[in-house]
Amino acid sequence: MDTEALLEAFEEHLRIVKGLSERSVEAYLADLRQLIAVTGDPLRLETEDLLAFLSNFSNKRTLNRKLASVNAFFDFCHRRNLGEKSHKIPMAKLPKSLPKYLSYEEIRSGLALIDRSKLSGLRDYALILFLYASGCRISEALSAQRSDLHDGWLRIRYAKGAKERMVPLAPEALEALEDYLSRREMGSARLWLNNRGEPLSRVSAWKIVKKYLGVSPHVLRHSFASALILGGADLRVVQELLGHSSLITTQIYTHIEQAHLAETVERCHPLGR
Repeated sequence: MDTEALLEAFEEHLRIVKGLSERSVEAYLADLRQLIAVTGDPLRLETEDLLAFLSNFSNKRTLNRKLASVNAFFDFCHRRNLGEKSHKIPMAKLPKSLPKYLSYEEIRSGLALIDRSKLSGLRDYALILFLYASGCRISEALSAQRSDLHDGWLRIRYAKGAKERMVPLAPEALEALEDYLSRREMGSARLWLNNRGEPLSRVSAWKIVKKYLGVSPHVLRHSFASALILGGADLRVVQELLGHSSLITTQIYTHIEQAHLAETVERCHPLGR
């Protein structure tokens, strides 16, 4: 079977047997055509040639995408007795990505940009502090009502998984929220409204946070958790405050603590410099 016919058979396999999307099929075929252009007949390919081709990709995510295409192709050939060899290259181990978060100083710098002489500025200022002080998801924040505030605590009623939880709010965040609500003429039960008196949308909230901090609202949730971990909070307390059903989900923040400790040793210890 010539190379083009082989690729056509593989394409049919991906579409019909595997049921892959059009985009995935095109990506697989593009990777294989790139391999063939460099190495020649894929059925006569030596493992050393394949490894030499893969060595051109230093980015591990790109490498793993190429590997997925190559391994699927050679598995297809092997099962149909089309090739003498079955190449199977293990996936590259990807580094664990740490959640992006902002320091307290970075958040303060962003807050300083807000013009609080306007009602919209009071709202934006209060919203950012509210997200950073509560660690709640943006959907939870936008669903919050006045009745959810009790003696410095926020009741999160519309939590993921339909689980309610109580989170204490820092006095500064409460003060900013009360300042905004006292100046607001609209009598809605919702905490966060747009200029027309309608509930603030996710898109609008995203734009507010992005404007002053350059990140998405979810980064403030990570910033809340990271500040607690770096401050010495127990992981199970952070789990409760974030509303995670499993401690495994919360454990990603321990990597931030480890990174912080390593950075501290490197900066402060004479052998680390």
